[in-house]
Amino acid sequence: MITKEQVLNALRHVEEPDLKKDLVTLNMIEDIEIEGDNVKFSVVLTTPACPLKELIANACRNAISHFIGAHVVTEIIMTSRVTTQKNQPLPNIRNIIVVASGKGGVGKSTVSANLALGLARKGARVGLIDADIYGPSIPMMFGVEGAKPMAIQTPEGKTRIEPIEKYGIKLLSIGFFTDPGQPIPWRGPMASNAIKQLFNDADWGELDYLVVDLPPGTGDIHITLTQSYPVAGAVIVTTPQNVALADAKKGIGMFLMESINVPLLGVVENMSYFTPAELPDNKYYIFGKGGGQMLAEQFNATFLGEIPLVQSISDAGDAGEPVILDSGNPMSAAFLEVAERVAQQVSIQNAKNVQVGVS
Repeated sequence: MITKEQVLNALRHVEEPDLKKDLVTLNMIEDIEIEGDNVKFSVVLTTPACPLKELIANACRNAISHFIGAHVVTEIIMTSRVTTQKNQPLPNIRNIIVVASGKGGVGKSTVSANLALGLARKGARVGLIDADIYGPSIPMMFGVEGAKPMAIQTPEGKTRIEPIEKYGIKLLSIGFFTDPGQPIPWRGPMASNAIKQLFNDADWGELDYLVVDLPPGTGDIHITLTQSYPVAGAVIVTTPQNVALADAKKGIGMFLMESINVPLLGVVENMSYFTPAELPDNKYYIFGKGGGQMLAEQFNATFLGEIPLVQSISDAGDAGEPVILDSGNPMSAAFLEVAERVAQQVSIQNAKNVQVGVS
């Protein structure tokens, strides 16, 4: 007879590659069922977007086969329970991910949109805030430019903003509340209060990840957000040329300041190279090569991936259908990998916070 203890002892030899502890110690094994030579159990991952899902499942099968017997038939259910920091002021939002850049024009909003959709495609509950008050572009990228969020009444009698839902995620943008053809001169306190309303006064429901598309630079919005809410981490978007890298360094420096102290999840290099449609095997490094990788190494951060300069990405955003929705497009897979790596880094940061007692 196979026992539950035998199964647990076998799985104590399977280490979670990122967290460097075995699955049993991390309480990732649940619902063990044994019938004769058939063993069934669940592995509870820290995110549905885990890029190591198959590796962990195979390691579990090998452990059962080696420590119990090759005759055992193993069924593994891979599920997830997204981790979070403690004492969130917004308890229904498990992780806030900010996407930032040192300068404009590097594709930050494109990365934000496709990152949010990538996390949702992997099974997470996702919201997206367009906090770029000076140039909100998320409404156009999702094809909801004319949308107006509704005000709803909660059972407690409070008025809440209901986010717009599109492609399986919840959206709020400053652009929903302003005339797209009318410039608005924002003073610092006005901008900060407007952003707080998108967080505090919205009916977000339960979210695993809330992605925030920040304005370029290092201004009031960044300070307000990072000092008002516990941010799981920052994704920095840059292009390879030196002027963009120099500004990106300043952005990273701001997040790492002691008074702000937001973990750096990694660097995404956008417009890395150009590949003509008629020459798919050719790569032309128009803006330089390897800048994003070197920036990540300089700050001991993860290089989350490189996104080439491809017209289909721009066309998809302009059409209101981000490229990650087109599973037949190679760029969809590139953004999906970025989403998996971001989720992976969030889980690692949350585990570090638990280990050192950060709340």
